[in-house]
Amino acid sequence: MNARIRFAISVIILGLLMTGPFVITALLIWAGAKAPERAMLVQLIVPHLSLGAMMTTFGFVLGLLVIRYLFRQYVQGLLKMAESLRLMLTANRNFRVVGEGPPEVRQLAAATNDLAQQRDGLLDDVETQIAAAKASVEEEKNRLAALMSELAQAVVVCNLDGRILLYNSRARLQFRALAQGSTTLAGGGALIGLGRSIFSILERNQIDHALEVARQRLQKGAGTAIANFITTARGGQLLRVQLVPVLSIADDSPSDAISGYVLTVENITRNLEQESRRDQVLQSLTDGSRGSLANIRVAVGNLMDYPDMEAAVRERFVGIVSDEVVRMSQRLDQTMNEFADSLKTRWPLEDVLGIDIIAAAQRRIEEQLGLPTKTEEIDDALWLRAESFSLVFSICCLAFRLIEHYQIKELRFRLQPFGKLAYLDVIWAGHAMSSETFCTWETEPMQVGSEHSPLSLRDVIDRHGGEVWYQRDKAAHCAFFRLVLPVAIPETLAEPEGSDDSQVRPEYYDFDLFDFRDQSIDLDRPLADLSYTVFDTETTGLEPAAGDEIIQIGAVRIVNGRMLRQENFNELVDPERLLRAEGTRIHGITDDMVRGQPTIDAVLPAFHDFCSDTVLVAHNAAFDMRFLQLKEESTGVVFSQPVLDTLLLSEVLHANQDSHQLEKIAERLGISIDGRHNALGDAVATSEVFLKMLPLLEQLGISTLRQALEASQKTYFARVKY
Repeated sequence: MNARIRFAISVIILGLLMTGPFVITALLIWAGAKAPERAMLVQLIVPHLSLGAMMTTFGFVLGLLVIRYLFRQYVQGLLKMAESLRLMLTANRNFRVVGEGPPEVRQLAAATNDLAQQRDGLLDDVETQIAAAKASVEEEKNRLAALMSELAQAVVVCNLDGRILLYNSRARLQFRALAQGSTTLAGGGALIGLGRSIFSILERNQIDHALEVARQRLQKGAGTAIANFITTARGGQLLRVQLVPVLSIADDSPSDAISGYVLTVENITRNLEQESRRDQVLQSLTDGSRGSLANIRVAVGNLMDYPDMEAAVRERFVGIVSDEVVRMSQRLDQTMNEFADSLKTRWPLEDVLGIDIIAAAQRRIEEQLGLPTKTEEIDDALWLRAESFSLVFSICCLAFRLIEHYQIKELRFRLQPFGKLAYLDVIWAGHAMSSETFCTWETEPMQVGSEHSPLSLRDVIDRHGGEVWYQRDKAAHCAFFRLVLPVAIPETLAEPEGSDDSQVRPEYYDFDLFDFRDQSIDLDRPLADLSYTVFDTETTGLEPAAGDEIIQIGAVRIVNGRMLRQENFNELVDPERLLRAEGTRIHGITDDMVRGQPTIDAVLPAFHDFCSDTVLVAHNAAFDMRFLQLKEESTGVVFSQPVLDTLLLSEVLHANQDSHQLEKIAERLGISIDGRHNALGDAVATSEVFLKMLPLLEQLGISTLRQALEASQKTYFARVKY
């Protein structure tokens, strides 16, 4: 029961005790008296009623003051002491009860502090023993973390739901680079983070396909269950991904049960571009050498035309030059042939979605050649066994030649399965071509604009073990090239030559996430199981409805009961107006610092991505949320997830405390605040406060998100509006 209600009940009881006996006695006398007696009573009492009422009121007020004093000294003092005891037992073991109030309460406070001191001594002994036992384990963990941080490859570990539970520094840097140019700001969130979904980076069906390959290999008793595939990132970069399953260690699980998977990710875009440039250099070298040889042959012919040179000398000279020319030609041809053969086997074929091949070809054709493209009859689920780069280059080469020779206006793509093969059709409307022309295109080295490759279309098709032909569709008034390619079949995938059995541990990990499943925001889900984004804003002023603007947003994430300091969002915002001097004195942000920074239209979508699928947490959240809500119409960004306010939660937990400011709450919970009135610093402080509050809420029976929201709405500060 609330203390205010208890006090009100006490006042009512006091009033009844003071007036009740008098009223009851008067009623009994009145009931037993006769008419003359009643008239006499009226004559005696009525003149003195005002004095009696005044004395009764005085006694009531005096009694009220006494009760109020006793209530504050004993009841409220004991309630405050109970809150302090909970703080000592859970959130802040160094907190002590202040000896206030009457002697009895002060003695109880002193005894409580003595018990707390004894408990701290015992806890220190236990912690010392635990620290000694964990020292060797911690040393091994640090060694593994250091090894993982130095790996050149990006490593990500996920559970079966695709939730990230481990990643290393290389992965963080690589995926942050992939986010450049997207709605995620470089200085803010990243595509990767503990508890986030890997499917925001990689396609779910590609990972499911690779996982199925690994599962089938495990069922067949293969020594290594590794699957590989190549995919295209959002920005068009090519990624080579290797998937290794993590087997379940539960006693009741089958030997081949999978609990998650390890992904090693390599961006091969630059490597392929370098290989392409090397091919162009080799092609140029070959053409130049052949031109030089032709000039030598002409020079030799000129020497033979001089009749005044001695015959023996001339013949010997000509013979030597001719022999050298032949040898140089043979060497160049041999080198070219050997290099072309190595190109055919340089990259192993990988599993890749056919629609990804077509999408990459469309993007390149439209950007480099300016030719519109469309798709028709595409099987989205069709997987090919292909080498992505050479296949895309071949398609672009065909498009380039069609534009150059026939000035086509549009190119269409069709992809359909045919048994264990796939038909990839490149379709255009316009002039028909001869078989001789297609034969020439098929065997000549490929070219797209200024880019050259020593490979021909036939070389690429042979590498894939497929076929290509030209066909005319008179009924549809169009023609097409049909590329016949192998379909990826898991049972026939080749086993990798080697495997890496080393176990490594990165600097960003949480293995408890192996047991996490769907992270949707369920109001009846336990608070400890939810993911949170704790944020704060700095603004030009305190009146959002009067035109004040956000100038900084800072946020950190809480996953599995841990604050992830390295996964933060910190962005300055250009408010497109001058800042107030009084505001600058508080947060230290000046006009020069925000001028030229992204506007709120760019920052809010990035922040929305950062906090997706999480519960929002803030201190005095109504103030910050009002600024976000006022931008919904102009930005189209709506923050619809639940919001918890540490200000309201503090009133739920510590209703008898004098202050619920962030600094006071942190002081009670034993938290030191650094960087106050900086958005990210305040977000970090609020995160630490919130984590300390969770066990205190559990003690009060508030264990789910719904219960926390309902308890918050019943507090006094929940009525404050901005």
